[in-house]
Parts: sequence; C-alpha cells; structure tokens
Amino acid sequence: MAFRFMTRVFLLLAMLFCMAGFGKADEAAVRTAIAKFAEGKGYASIEAGVDALGATADPLAATALNALNDGLLVLRKDDGQIFVTDAGGAKLMDPVTGESVGDAGGATIEKLKIKNSIRRKIAAALSGMTLLAKDRSVRLQAASTIFASADPAQLEPLDKAIAQEMDAGVKMRMNEARAAILLTTSKDQTVLSASINQIAARGDRDALQALNAQVGKIDGEAATLLTNSIAGINNRLQIWNAGQNIWYGISLGSVLLLAAIGLAITFGVMGVINMAHGEMVMLGAYTTFVVQQFLIANAPGLIEWSLAFALPLAFLVAG
Repeated sequence: MAFRFMTRVFLLLAMLFCMAGFGKADEAAVRTAIAKFAEGKGYASIEAGVDALGATADPLAATALNALNDGLLVLRKDDGQIFVTDAGGAKLMDPVTGESVGDAGGATIEKLKIKNSIRRKIAAALSGMTLLAKDRSVRLQAASTIFASADPAQLEPLDKAIAQEMDAGVKMRMNEARAAILLTTSKDQTVLSASINQIAARGDRDALQALNAQVGKIDGEAATLLTNSIAGINNRLQIWNAGQNIWYGISLGSVLLLAAIGLAITFGVMGVINMAHGEMVMLGAYTTFVVQQFLIANAPGLIEWSLAFALPLAFLVAG
C-alpha cells in the first residue's frame, strides 16, 4: 500500500513538473520571438518579430502585438531589451506579462514604428491566436467576427484553424466565415456559388446581411443564385417572425386569461372585485425576474434553466 501511495505521489509531482515546464517553455518561445524586434533595423526586423509571434499561436504574445499596433512597444537601446510603455513613455512593462518593471529613467528609448502592411500582419496574427484558443466560446466569437468583417487578411489564419479544429460546430462557423471572405474576393463562379449556398444555409439575419452586401457586385449564374438565396432567407425569416408573434400572443394571452379567471371566480363567490389576485400575478412575475438576474450574476451557465427554477419559487412566494 505504501509503495502504491508513493508511486502515485511521484507520478502526480512529475505531472505537475511537466506542466510547469511546458508553461515556461511557451513563455520562453514568446520571449525569443519578441527579441527578434531588436535583432535588426527598420521594418524588416519588426515584420520578422510579428511573424515569429504569430507562429507561436500563443495568447501570451497578444500583449506585445497589441502594444506594437498601438505604438506602445519600445526598444531600450542601452541593453537591446523590448518593453511595453505607457502613453507618456515614462513607465516600462514586461511585454509578456504586462507587469511593471520600473520607470524609463534616463535610458534611451526608441518606439517601434509600423506601417499598414505590418498592421495587417498583426491583425492576422491576433486572429490566428483567437481562432486557436482553447476556449470554445473564444473560437466561436472569432469566427463570428471574421464572418461579419469578411476581411481577406484573415483567410490564411482561418484556413490553418479549420485544418486543426476538432469541434464540428466551431468548424462549421469557421467555414461560413471562409465562405464570406471568398464571396467578397473570388471571381470564380463555382467558388462564388458554393460560398452563397453555404452562407444561405445559415439562414439568419447575419447571412442575409452578408448576401445583400454583394448584390450588384457579382454577375453570371452566381448573381441569380444570390438573388434566389436572399429571397429564400427573407421568406424563412417572415415565417419565423409570424411563428414568434403567435407564440408571444399565446404567452401574453394566457397570463391575461389566468388573471381574468381569478378575478371572475373571486367576484362570483364574494360579489366583490378583489384586486389582490393581480398582486399575486405580479409577485410570480417578479420572482421569475429575480431568479433570472441571480443566475446571470452567479451561474450564467444555468440561465437556460431559469424558468424551471422560477416556477416552484413563484408558487412559494405567492403562497
């Protein structure tokens, strides 16, 4: 028993050691990439640094890339170190952790300048990091953002992310974002038709907006398919809106009906209109609202079950 216990402890410590080692290795790779900003002069060294940071696909690189994009990444000429500075250029911060490392003092500081082509590289690198993030919701949000912008600069990092994505739902959204980009850049009728079909299959208002933006910009068979797809989505949304209105009407009508029945029964038995019944309805509705707000603040993952929690509580509060 003692041998098994010691073996398990050893394995646990080894695993923790390895995890810590991987974390340090990731940070070391990011710092090595950041150091490339100081290895040369001019835009070439800055482009090399951006490419190296993008190749790491590590969220730790986002601090340096955002600072470079905002004009806050600087080189300390005295020792060739790279730092992030504040707007006034007085304080220096670590380019990986963002922690303060002191004041600039009398050191010679040079701001790293960029041009539009480098800005595009930075945007592509940052998109690649979010597309490869471990958090599923972050990847979904990145795919949705690219779908809305249809930025051609995001096509390369998007292709890399699609090749590595294992989640079917996220991969579908990434392919839709890719289709949105191709719809704005390609002239091939086959590619355009495939992109239109993929976006139309989405069938929501975002898809309708993406297709409407291309009206008059493409021709041939793809233009006809575009028109038909827009009409199909509009018809689908109209049916959905009608269904929503019917559902909302039934929901509101049922509440009013319950209130009216209660008032009618009270008046029939007592001969007096008792408005306390309306107060009970109000208490039930307010209980539902409070439960929803509580779940949003403390347990957002359970918000879909708010009605199931609120229903018994509403009876208790009203009782």
